[in-house]
Amino acid sequence: MSRILVVDDEPAIGWSLRELLADQGHEVAVAASAEEAVEACERFAADAILLDVRLPGRDGIAAIPELRALAPAAPVVVMTAFGDLDTAVRAVQAGAFDYLLKPFDLDRVSDVVARAVTDRAAAGVPVSETDAGTPLLVGSGPAMQEVFRRIALVATTDVPVLVTGAPGTGKELAARVIHARSSRSAEPFVATSLGALAGDVVEAEVFGVGDRPGLVELAGSGTILLDEIHAAPAAVQARLARMLETGTAARIGAVESRPVAARVVAATAADLGGLVAAGGFRAELLDRLRSGSVEMPPLAARLDDVAALAAHFLGRQAARLRRPRAPSVTDAFVAALVARAWPGNVRELRQAVEFAAVVSRGHALAAEHLPPVALPDDVTVEPAADAVATAVREWAAAARRSFGGLAEPDLHHRLLKVAEAALIREALAHTGGNRTAAARLLGLDRATLRTKLRLLGLDE
Repeated sequence: MSRILVVDDEPAIGWSLRELLADQGHEVAVAASAEEAVEACERFAADAILLDVRLPGRDGIAAIPELRALAPAAPVVVMTAFGDLDTAVRAVQAGAFDYLLKPFDLDRVSDVVARAVTDRAAAGVPVSETDAGTPLLVGSGPAMQEVFRRIALVATTDVPVLVTGAPGTGKELAARVIHARSSRSAEPFVATSLGALAGDVVEAEVFGVGDRPGLVELAGSGTILLDEIHAAPAAVQARLARMLETGTAARIGAVESRPVAARVVAATAADLGGLVAAGGFRAELLDRLRSGSVEMPPLAARLDDVAALAAHFLGRQAARLRRPRAPSVTDAFVAALVARAWPGNVRELRQAVEFAAVVSRGHALAAEHLPPVALPDDVTVEPAADAVATAVREWAAAARRSFGGLAEPDLHHRLLKVAEAALIREALAHTGGNRTAAARLLGLDRATLRTKLRLLGLDE
């Protein structure tokens, strides 16, 4: 098989990777620092290197150039538990082949190593340094680390990129970051939403007509973002597919095609694969768009980033209003943010945090400063009541089987205990743990709530 060099200062990780890769037939050497890795490369002809970022002494990324000089054919896979966009970009700039996040998914480790040793020519290409105006994606959790990794990889290329994700997840921001991290960063970034244009004018807006250039020409050698790509009419889809295939496009009514230098980034919240199957989207256009892809996670998948996002939005708002500092936040405020559902994702979170900053009038933000939870106009309590009734019937059937043979089954008391505990937990989550506010929401006095918490075993 192949020779793999593992560089990590945690003995347990070194041991587990050695066991995993040795079981797959690889010969494995382990080093605990960048200096040991350099020494190992001088005597161990590595076919691939797994390299931790945080090492004693010199960090792993700083050592990549020297390791690649000693083992030029060995792809370097960076490993980190503390990744952010800068780390991902530094890794790719230094020539890393891929980017693994801790804690490891061992199947992914196996897959990355297999790709590395069979395709050594796939190592990354450096990208241009970012400037102070680079748009900022905030987050440090696993979901955003994967986004950073994908952006770092696609930004080094000129292939079209498809950015997917639910509304409010930051697809346009991701597109701007891709542009800012690319070699085209000094060129124009042109964005349009195809869903916001009337169907009969989309083609003229994108490709131009007569003497008027379209957006693909106005983007020059920069980047054009086609948001809501699923809304493109069939004729526009066909022209886009041909443009991506040939690198040329013609204005409406023109005979001669012009070279297109702009990079295309498309974005959508729709399931394009499903649309293709239903005949609503061209398969060849989807194939060309997803040469590179970035999926933006919903906020529910990155709740560990909520506190950092709130701080970022508050700082940005303070700067916009020219205030010397942003308001502070309480633990209860952050807990309330984490406990809420955010169907509008990061966009809705930003609006709620900025609303709270206004309501707090410069004081520390607390849970009560958040706007009330907005419900769609067509949502009423009746469907929820029906769902509760169904759940009670199911619970009662299960309870009869479990307790029906007892002298005193007491199903009424048992159900009330279950329901009351769930309702109190929900009230506390909604108020960020503020018992006074929770008691008010429940219609109880605080002493009664305190007693119920104790009796239900919820008084932690």
